[in-house]
Amino acid sequence: MGEKIKKLIGVQGDFRSAILPMINYSYANMYMGGAGYIISMYFTVFLTDVVNLSLNQAGIVVMIATVWDAVTDPVMGIITDRTRSKTGKHRRYLLWGIPLMVISYTLLWNSFGLNGKENPAIAMAYFVIVYMLYKTAYTVIGVPHTAMLPELAPEYNLRTQYNSVGYLFNSAGMVPAFGIVVLILSAFGSNDNLTSASKSPFLVIGIVLSLFFGIAVFLTYKTTREPSSLGNKVEKLDVRYIIREYVLVFKNKSFRQYFFMSLAYQFSTGFYANSKVYYIKYLANQYSGYALFNAVAGVAEAAAFPLNYALTMKHGKKKCGNIVTPLMVAGLAIGLIMQSGGSIIWSALMMLSMLLYPFGMSGLGFVSTNIFPDLTDVDEMITGRRREGVIATFSTLIKKSISGIMAALVGFTLQGFGLVTGDTVSEYEKSTNTLFAQTDSAVMGVRICVAVIPIIAAIVSLILLKRFAMTKEDHTMIRAAIATKHKYGSVTLTDEQKKRCEIISGQRLENTWLGLSDNNDEPHFLDTDENGEYIILIEQKRLKEEAK
Repeated sequence: MGEKIKKLIGVQGDFRSAILPMINYSYANMYMGGAGYIISMYFTVFLTDVVNLSLNQAGIVVMIATVWDAVTDPVMGIITDRTRSKTGKHRRYLLWGIPLMVISYTLLWNSFGLNGKENPAIAMAYFVIVYMLYKTAYTVIGVPHTAMLPELAPEYNLRTQYNSVGYLFNSAGMVPAFGIVVLILSAFGSNDNLTSASKSPFLVIGIVLSLFFGIAVFLTYKTTREPSSLGNKVEKLDVRYIIREYVLVFKNKSFRQYFFMSLAYQFSTGFYANSKVYYIKYLANQYSGYALFNAVAGVAEAAAFPLNYALTMKHGKKKCGNIVTPLMVAGLAIGLIMQSGGSIIWSALMMLSMLLYPFGMSGLGFVSTNIFPDLTDVDEMITGRRREGVIATFSTLIKKSISGIMAALVGFTLQGFGLVTGDTVSEYEKSTNTLFAQTDSAVMGVRICVAVIPIIAAIVSLILLKRFAMTKEDHTMIRAAIATKHKYGSVTLTDEQKKRCEIISGQRLENTWLGLSDNNDEPHFLDTDENGEYIILIEQKRLKEEAK
């Protein structure tokens, strides 16, 4: 990279020491972004329109597997936090998860001839088991990968840079994965409409994509390095220990603020994602443009990245969410007025919504991703321990459980309002030679799921974001205070520094690990150099570079 470009994005150092580690860590994002993207676009409609499960049955499949995913996440978090290895706490699990992911992702798109109309119980049971298997593989890979970041990137802005490169690699997984799906569906003649005759292309899709994603995860395992964890001290593992670990997480005020903000954001995106295909296919009657709409949405989300990154680096991690989220709401609002038909006006409005929603959605998503690693430092301020795995998985335990319930809720809502899917639609159109029209009640159900609930949840998330307290200055001060406490056994803070620590943690300082003293009466203030940087962090960085 040229010096001007590195200066523009705030990266210091040469390519090998500064940029390459970010790239190495982010290869796995191609899997986590791409695999989930294809599932969110095609899996539910694959179950209803190809396998012929009902909307309720498809929702139950997704719900059970997602709740299972939520339950396994904390287990994986505790495992990684307690792992002692020369190569670090996390990397080995990436390698172990690859075979499980390749097998389960292939099976996810293969029904083995099962039909939801003929054998609904067997078809449901099969997809529940296979989807649970895939979710387990995702947990084995995803939890260690996420928990690794705070160790690889301790500084506030460095984490944003890592996440930004990861965001680009998400797109690097989503775009080719989406292209592969479109090409395979087109080759089998299934791109314009999905029916029970579309099973073969999805099997091919599963095989090709699983290999593609497996290679991406292996590259991260092979090229990433993390500190040894052989010196980690672990407590006796029992039920009381596990309960105490997760109770401590929620005592962190910054975590609570982040959690409820990201939960509302997930409600918004979850309802939209689970009903989007039915919105396009049955409400707007524009499924022939489904691939194009999703391509435009992907471009719009990627186009928002430079703005989100620039705002974050210049104004802090909340700014991009505050500025671009109204565009998300505007894109969702189009769903309130969308009508069925081939009019160029409605096609243009659908295209506009595909531009506005992902562009605006990316802001809150970027905020949530960048805030999260900083919560581990607040937790260390409270507990005196690094608990990346526990922090990562407590959040996902509840959010994924709710996500699974949302998937089922969307299915029950749409079916309750009378939406008809699958071969029933195709059979009606063939027998009458007319275009099937959903009832007014079904259309209202789609609007509620794709627009009303997502709009309300997005606004709530934005309000909660404005209340998040921690700034870059706060985070740097907390890291310096933690480093000082580790070095000297105690730290002396000014009244203003103490006040900020208490606002961020939600606890009186003397009730936290940082406020405890080892009876050392000598004061240890947070000293800064002429540039205002904390000296102990500069010293810490120098020692780390010398160790390399």
